[in-house]
Amino acid sequence: MTGAATIDAIQAEADMRRWLERAVIGLNLCPFAKAVHVKGQIRYAVYLPADESALIDMLLAEANELAALDASVRDTTLLIAPNTLADFLDFNDFTARAERKLARAGFDGVFQLASFHPRFQFAGTAADDITNATNRAPYPTLHLLREDSVSRAVEAFPEAEAIFERNIETLEALGPDGWAALDVGPGSARP
Repeated sequence: MTGAATIDAIQAEADMRRWLERAVIGLNLCPFAKAVHVKGQIRYAVYLPADESALIDMLLAEANELAALDASVRDTTLLIAPNTLADFLDFNDFTARAERKLARAGFDGVFQLASFHPRFQFAGTAADDITNATNRAPYPTLHLLREDSVSRAVEAFPEAEAIFERNIETLEALGPDGWAALDVGPGSARP
């Protein structure tokens, strides 16, 4: 991240936990997040280099580690990259390459890769559209989700397709000032 202060792993993890607790769980943006959070089944992995050259390697290592563990021990991994990929379009391109690498490594049908970015922007929206906040996190983040866990969650929540629409309504009601009041940006948590 050019021109920005380097973020350390402790700060990055603290900020991501705060975001998860206040935004994702607090606003119920993902009804499946609370259970894995409460059970301590989320791994927060932090990639600190200022360039993304080894980030895919770390993602593959995290995928191998996640695959080796039972879901009751670790259900999901958030790979946080606070010091690189500040540009959303670069991050978006990187995420597509990461998905292809995961598939070639044999994880197609095993994991889904979700992504979050502080400047996330849906196609066809303005940069300041509050609905973009559904996928905004303090730092560029790759989220490894187990396909089996996603399938079980969808079975338990039969209207899973309605989550996106509900999130849009929640954020529109909250508005930019309400989102800002959540204080879930970089450096917001005090480790």
